[in-house]
Amino acid sequence: MPVEVANESEIAVDEAELAGICRFVLGEMKVSPMAELSVLCVDVEYMSSLHERWMGEKGPTDVLAFPMDELRPPHQAGARTDRGPAAEPEPPPGLLGDVVLCPPVAADQARTAGHDLTAELELLTVHGILHLLGYDHADPDEHAAMFGLQDKLLTQWRSLRPGPPDGAPGSPAGNHPPGAAERPEGPG
Repeated sequence: MPVEVANESEIAVDEAELAGICRFVLGEMKVSPMAELSVLCVDVEYMSSLHERWMGEKGPTDVLAFPMDELRPPHQAGARTDRGPAAEPEPPPGLLGDVVLCPPVAADQARTAGHDLTAELELLTVHGILHLLGYDHADPDEHAAMFGLQDKLLTQWRSLRPGPPDGAPGSPAGNHPPGAAERPEGPG
């Protein structure tokens, strides 16, 4: 899966690990292996400008998602899941969109939540990808579905990796991010 990760923030991030969790989530969500995803890590000033332009809110946020081709996992695109995997059509390739992360905000949230920056960036990356796939948390049912899936994906990812720090989101003692990620409408 073509995943491009660029770090333009002042905080070092493991770009290969971010690309890895992106590929894992896209695979688990049965997104076409030809779908393209971009992850951009930015500083507080740039994130603040995006947040104000696209969400109308001042100040930085932790993650923004800019969907492009509105790709959906097979179960959301009208595929019949009651007839087994063979009944699902091949997911279409395309440009999934952009996930924009703000590592300085993520670092503050990680300290508050009691886990490391890597755990917070993993959580925010999964959260952003789910927004690109059409998930939202505007009402209680959507919130429960999205955060449940987010926790499941993080737990699966971390089961394949060296153990997450105690209390990391997605670990049994994990929690949800203090800030709510947002999904603006418009190009990325």
